[in-house]
Amino acid sequence: MHLDVQVLRDFYYRSALGRTAQKIIRDQTVNLWPETKGLTVAGFGFSAPLLRPYLGVSRRVICMMPGPQGVMPWPAGKPNVSVLTEETLWPIETGHVDRLVVMHGLETSERPSDVLDEAYRVLGPGGQALFIVPNRSGLWAQSDMTPFGYGRPYTAGQLETQLRLHDFVPEIHLSVLYQPPSTRRFWMKTGQFWEKLGRSVPAITAGGVMMVVASKRHPPRRRGIGETARVLNPLDVLSPKPAKVADTA
Repeated sequence: MHLDVQVLRDFYYRSALGRTAQKIIRDQTVNLWPETKGLTVAGFGFSAPLLRPYLGVSRRVICMMPGPQGVMPWPAGKPNVSVLTEETLWPIETGHVDRLVVMHGLETSERPSDVLDEAYRVLGPGGQALFIVPNRSGLWAQSDMTPFGYGRPYTAGQLETQLRLHDFVPEIHLSVLYQPPSTRRFWMKTGQFWEKLGRSVPAITAGGVMMVVASKRHPPRRRGIGETARVLNPLDVLSPKPAKVADTA
């Protein structure tokens, strides 16, 4: 079950813990994909906190938010690039995406297999997808103080098995968010220490969130996956429209 877009917005943009999580995950995303000039970058779920560095440098940025979650205008002060979409029918033509970020879109979906098929469909040759999900062994999946405490958490093996079944090839696996999901002053002030310790000695504790970069296998082993577009109205749906939710991003 998807969280409401206002809950996600308030966590990532209006809470100290959410802003910390946003910075850690976003910085790691940029480390993975530092250069997107001339590329189309898309996000699904609630990926807006991670897409801002790609605005203005990428050929196109598209922020897709699933219907059960709701949508907000984004980015603030610039032409809108966010769009409300069906979970498994994205308004993008087949093979047009170079980089795809999926955060709060897989573990909260009631049809994760179809979401993975759609992710495969929109990726172009040489494209990569970044899947960000709660770690079943981490503290963040066990706390409802953050969005990572909702939905279906994964182990590394479970996620990579699902990706391979849907013709993705996992390439990079990372863990982040080693500090406890607490707003207590001690944990907030020592957050950077726990992040560095966790990455250098991962056996001590599990990171709260997994990040897996995967490329698409081509041709797919399963017949019919990604062969034809199922979308009637592709990128022109991104024309600015009035929205009801105020964005402070």
